[in-house]
Amino acid sequence: MAAAGALPAEWIKNWEKSGKSEFLQLCRTLSENKSHENVTFRDIQQALYELANHVVKGNLKHDQASNVLSDVIEFRDDMSSILADVFCVLDIETSCLEEKSKRDHFTQLVLACLYLVSDTVLKERLDPETLESLGLIKQSQQFNQKSVKIKTKLFYKQQKFNLLREENEGYAKLIAELGQDLSGNITSDLILENIKSLIGCFNLDPNRVLDIILEVYECRPEYDEFFVPLIESYMYMCEPQTLCHILGFKFKFYQEPNGETPSSLYRVAAVLLQHNLIDLEDLYVHLLPVDNAILEEHKREIVEAKQIVRKLTMVVLSSEKTEEKEKEKDKEEEKTEKPPDNQKLGLLEALLKVGDWQHAQSIMDQMPPFYATSHRPIAIALCQLVHVTIEPLYRRVGVPKGAKGSPISNLQNKRAPKQAESFEDLRKEVFNMLCYLGPHLSHDPILFAKVVRLGKAFMKEFQSDGNKQEDKEKMEILFSCLLNITDQVLLPSLTLMDCNACMSEELWGMFKTFPYQYRYRLYGQWKNETYNSHPLLVKVKAQTIDRAKYIMKRLTKENVKPSGRQIGKLSHSNPTILFDYILSQIQKYDNLITPVVDSLKYLTSLNYDVLAYCIIEALANPEKERMKHDDTTISSWLQSLASFCGAVFRKYPIELAGLLQYVANQLKAGKSFDLLILKEVVQKMAGIEITEEMTMEQLEAMTGGEQLKAEGGYFGQIRNTKKSSQRLKDALLDHDLALPLCLLMAQQRNGVIFQEGGEKHLKLVGKLYDQCHDTLVQFGGFLASNLSTEDYIKRVPSIDVLCNEFHTPHDAAFFLSRPMYAHHISSKYDELKKAEKGNKQQHKVHKYITSCELVMAPVHDAVISLHLPKVWDDISPQFYATFWSLTMYDLAVPHNSYDREVNKLKVQMKAIDDNQEMPPNKKKKEKERCTALQDKLLEEEKKQLEHVQRVLQRLKLEKDNWLLAKSTKNETITKFLQLCIFPRCIFSAIDAVYCAHFVELVHQQKTPNFSTLLCYDRVFSDIIYTVASCTENEASRYGRFLCCMLETVTRWHSDRNIYEKECGNYPGFLTILRATGFDGGNKADQLDYENFRHVVHKWHYKLTKASVHCLETGEYTHIRNILIVLTKILPWYPKVLNLGQALERRVHKICQEEKEKRPDLYALAMGYSGQLKSRKPYMVPENEFHHKDPPARNAVAATVQNGPGGAGLPASLTINAAKLEESTAEETDKLKEKTQGAVKVINKAANATPKVMTSNGNSASNSKIIKEKDEKEKSGKEKDKEKKEKTPAAIPEAKALGKDGKDKPKEERANKDDKTREIKEKTPKSDKEKEKAKKEEKTPKEEKSKTVVTNAESKFAAEKEREKEPSREKDVAKDMKSKENIKGGEKLSVAGSLKSPVPRSETSESEREQKRRKVDTHSSPSHSSTVKDSLSELKDSSAKHYINHTAPALSKSKEREVEKKDLDKSRERSREREKKDEKDRKERKRDHSNSDREVPQDSTKRRKEENGTTGSSKHSKSESPSDSPRSNEKEKEKNKSKSSGKEKGDSVKTEKMEKSSSGSKKESRHDKEKTEKKEKRDSAGGKEEKKHHKSSDKHR
Repeated sequence: MAAAGALPAEWIKNWEKSGKSEFLQLCRTLSENKSHENVTFRDIQQALYELANHVVKGNLKHDQASNVLSDVIEFRDDMSSILADVFCVLDIETSCLEEKSKRDHFTQLVLACLYLVSDTVLKERLDPETLESLGLIKQSQQFNQKSVKIKTKLFYKQQKFNLLREENEGYAKLIAELGQDLSGNITSDLILENIKSLIGCFNLDPNRVLDIILEVYECRPEYDEFFVPLIESYMYMCEPQTLCHILGFKFKFYQEPNGETPSSLYRVAAVLLQHNLIDLEDLYVHLLPVDNAILEEHKREIVEAKQIVRKLTMVVLSSEKTEEKEKEKDKEEEKTEKPPDNQKLGLLEALLKVGDWQHAQSIMDQMPPFYATSHRPIAIALCQLVHVTIEPLYRRVGVPKGAKGSPISNLQNKRAPKQAESFEDLRKEVFNMLCYLGPHLSHDPILFAKVVRLGKAFMKEFQSDGNKQEDKEKMEILFSCLLNITDQVLLPSLTLMDCNACMSEELWGMFKTFPYQYRYRLYGQWKNETYNSHPLLVKVKAQTIDRAKYIMKRLTKENVKPSGRQIGKLSHSNPTILFDYILSQIQKYDNLITPVVDSLKYLTSLNYDVLAYCIIEALANPEKERMKHDDTTISSWLQSLASFCGAVFRKYPIELAGLLQYVANQLKAGKSFDLLILKEVVQKMAGIEITEEMTMEQLEAMTGGEQLKAEGGYFGQIRNTKKSSQRLKDALLDHDLALPLCLLMAQQRNGVIFQEGGEKHLKLVGKLYDQCHDTLVQFGGFLASNLSTEDYIKRVPSIDVLCNEFHTPHDAAFFLSRPMYAHHISSKYDELKKAEKGNKQQHKVHKYITSCELVMAPVHDAVISLHLPKVWDDISPQFYATFWSLTMYDLAVPHNSYDREVNKLKVQMKAIDDNQEMPPNKKKKEKERCTALQDKLLEEEKKQLEHVQRVLQRLKLEKDNWLLAKSTKNETITKFLQLCIFPRCIFSAIDAVYCAHFVELVHQQKTPNFSTLLCYDRVFSDIIYTVASCTENEASRYGRFLCCMLETVTRWHSDRNIYEKECGNYPGFLTILRATGFDGGNKADQLDYENFRHVVHKWHYKLTKASVHCLETGEYTHIRNILIVLTKILPWYPKVLNLGQALERRVHKICQEEKEKRPDLYALAMGYSGQLKSRKPYMVPENEFHHKDPPARNAVAATVQNGPGGAGLPASLTINAAKLEESTAEETDKLKEKTQGAVKVINKAANATPKVMTSNGNSASNSKIIKEKDEKEKSGKEKDKEKKEKTPAAIPEAKALGKDGKDKPKEERANKDDKTREIKEKTPKSDKEKEKAKKEEKTPKEEKSKTVVTNAESKFAAEKEREKEPSREKDVAKDMKSKENIKGGEKLSVAGSLKSPVPRSETSESEREQKRRKVDTHSSPSHSSTVKDSLSELKDSSAKHYINHTAPALSKSKEREVEKKDLDKSRERSREREKKDEKDRKERKRDHSNSDREVPQDSTKRRKEENGTTGSSKHSKSESPSDSPRSNEKEKEKNKSKSSGKEKGDSVKTEKMEKSSSGSKKESRHDKEKTEKKEKRDSAGGKEEKKHHKSSDKHR
């Protein structure tokens, strides 16, 4: 701006023309600029100064300047003042100058402007000399003297009246005036006039008069209305500060060391403050102690509190204790010297009493938080103020029904806070007051209760929906204020209250209206933050812990009651601290759980809720490891807490929502450790127990109704769970946690393995998986039995939604849906029953089936989406859904269980009767209870019986559509096992029993296309993989399943009658599996009893082999699981002595190896070993297992009659009467031929492919053998054809041939080749051994050829005798033969070889037998077992034959014709064919030379071609399972993989290769041939001995 510099010189030069107007314009613009006031002010000063300066310098005339200034002066109100300032500056400047002209110019200018600036202003600002020169004062000297006098008078002269002038009488009159009776119409104005008169009359000091007025006011506090206006009016005559000074002087007077300020003085000061007659700031400085001292004291208190805490937590030895106590006493004595009064607090108390909240608040703000209210009088005063403020609102909404309450009169004070009429008013003042009170609300429990009740009333209003949006927002704010008050005031106050249970309950009344999330948040703050906020609370916390330690040290089962009372007392005020300590103890010592749970019965509802919070906090503690250091087990602290949870939640009414939500959140986060808690809670609260240790009796009880389950199904008789299970149910439903928890658990099972399990030890992963699974089963069981039908159906979605949308595994999905189906069906059934009253059983069944169809139809549609379409080619969705939707309850009634429980009750009642001590009324009650239970059980049994009958009727109708078998029956069984049996049998123990029972049921129902044999075979054959992939509990359930399956099999095996009745002509035991369209089923297709026993032996053998393999792997899981399974199946396996011995050796080895390494395996193995030994007396030798109670015919031979390819036992050489009768003339002729040929061919026979002689059970004669031989030759050709065509022949004789051919020579040399055989069995052969073997073979061959002649002759003599028998019998024998040939499982016409059966003398046989027994003791399954085994395999495989549906079977008559023709032709061509035969055999031999024991490959090949399973040839090896389980295992695995393949031919070839490699470890073909022969002779010998034995028994 222009004014910032000098005024332009042009303006001054051309002043009149343009300068003046320019200057005016400048001043105007500066004046108008209001935006920057201070800048403008300076600029105007500058402009005026420049103008005046030009005048002083003489550049401008003073009149010109005064003219323009007179115009400028109007621009601003303060312009004259600005001008005076400019003159003042110039005055100082010019007085210093020596040039007199400039001074003159200045004087002239001022004189010219006198009319613009007032004299007084100039006199203020200009020098006295200048004023004199201007003529404004006469003499400057006089002026100076006068000003000095005035200053002295103002500032230094005493104001007091001379005291001598005062007359005391005036004060007496003053006091009389103030002390008179004020009740009349005397006003303060009247008295004031009198006081004024007294002051004037008696020369009284006005200040002293004011002092006396205050003194009298102090003494007459009730006359506020009089004194306050009096003082107020009096103060108009005094200076404002006077009153404050007088009061301050009064306070000072009491600040002596032992001075005590009277409360009256505080009150007067408070009232004067309230009426604003004095300022708080002015008075505050007169009060002691200073703020810094207060702060220091507060800090000291905190330090002292911490020291006390440290002392309480320190461990002090007894000698030190006494010294400590003495020191403390000394310190306390020192403290007793009373500190001077805290006047600030005194004033604060008075302010609160008179209701001056504003001033009180400002005093409290000067101090540390809660310092003021920690002094009891202040806290009580503030509480009183709150009482008064909330009174109207409390009377309106807070008073409980029926309570009178004492109304509180409000303050007689218009300036007190406004009383609250609504909740909104609380927010303005009351909440604020409460916040200043903090924990010290504890001084007034009544106010505490009132505040809580108001909170309750507010929550009621807050939760009702009828509010507008604006109101809702206000309410939200109020709600957050209420939570704040609870956190900062109510809970800390409760801590400081002395165990007031009523307050705790009162507070719970409000708390229970908060959602648990808010409550737990408040408890968290209370526990972790509040206790550190104030020295008092710090002390209380330490004392509580100290007391808790004292109680816990002394808590035992015996003193639960007194300790419980102490715990209760302590918990009313400080639950968080107490429970925190108790839980820490429980985590360390789990034996405290029971006494602690019992001792918690004196808690309040709030405390129980806090306990729930503390438990969750302890569980969620991030610093604690959930695993033990070995990383294989869950930490004991977690187990203890879980156990405590279950017990405490069951016994006391604690809200569960928080805990359940915590578990759900942990599952969402993929953590399954905490499922342990849910498991315990459900177990204790609902009485539903999940344990793998259930006895069979308990399991049986679990298949009954609810009552039976409760009585007989659990270990602990958990009674009275009705209320607790209802609470659990409500918590789940109210917070919608039932289904989410189920789904989370179902999904988490896989999560355990694939997400959680990565880093963890395999053992732990298994444990967690089991825990997750068990909890799911238990929780699902709880929901099923406790939720009403509507609740359940409303919450559980349909099966396809569960599986496809929620990705629930199928087994779990069906587990959850199953109760829903049952509910649905029963409700539909009830509806239909009501609709029609038809009471006949048939009507009922019909209705039941209708309701089933209605309910299950949508399920059948839904399950289709669960699997690939081709699955439904083999099994129908209906079958799948039926299997998964039924339970054991639907299939069978556990009558034994019901009887057992009823008998128990009867015994109980008898005991009650006999008990003399029991009072009669109790007796009566108990008996009534038992009777009621008994009736319930019987009613339940009846109901279940009816239900089961209905279900079986339904299944009968359904069964024809169950198995479609569009591919093969084998495939059908695979699907059934894969999708139904295996997933379900490891789901729960009852499901394991169910699966076994269901298989039996499907068999009994004669279900089309279901091969029971195949099913059982597949279950028992390869258990290694299933066992190895189980967790510990799954292994236990799998063991149960196998146990039940074995039980059924053993029952059938035990008695021919049972077998005939339950399996005799059932389609499940058809051995020829015809094309689906054919309704076969004649007796000849059935597996007969004896062959079934062979098959069972094979299954036992396979179980042994698998068990031994698992035990030898050294893998933890394999060993543990197989031991668990073996323990479970112990009642039915092992039954055979040698298998038992093999197992025993292996288990013993495990015991030795694992004793130090893996103690848990050692314990399992030792347990099993002990039980196994105790079972030994029940084991039987193998021959008894196969041939129990032989029938009239030779029992061993019976295997051949019907056996599929079942040869393997030589013709008995003792000529038995029965057999003689059956021979025929033709046979005798043939015999002659045969004996002649025998010598010639015998050496060749020894080297040629081994042939079999099979006894048909009717005749052991050689003539029979000739017939067989001829048939065999024919069958040789057929066999070759078969190989090319790969189609099953109608009469697969070749099978028998191949099999028998191999086994006979084995037996021939049992006695000669014991040692070599043992070597072969147990070790792969070295080259040297092979050479030895060759040499050894040569000599026996020669011997053999000699014996042939003599034996043949003896046979010839025998045959002659036979000719004498009547011809009728011969015919019968023929018929029987032909029938029996046709009968076998493979329509086997039994063929025998001419060359192999060389009879020996009886003596040599007995020797061999002795040797044989020795050998048996070495190799577990002995040779004879091998043969039978291979036999049984053939039978088994035959049971699986003919899956190829293209070749229809021949009818019986045709088969007979064919056989007769065969016999004729074979007689004519016998000699011609011998040579060809040998050649064929040699060729075949090359094909099969790989196998050095058992079944010829040809039959194996056929068996495999026609049937997918490869169960047959695996176990026929004569070596014990202990010898080479690994190679066998490999072979088995390979075979298994092949069996699933459809190109059967290929599988056979590869299998041949594998067999040869495992069997004889890369021997040259030549060596193989020789060793084979040797083996065959050995086994043949063994068989002959046995046969001989049997027949000699018959003679006896």
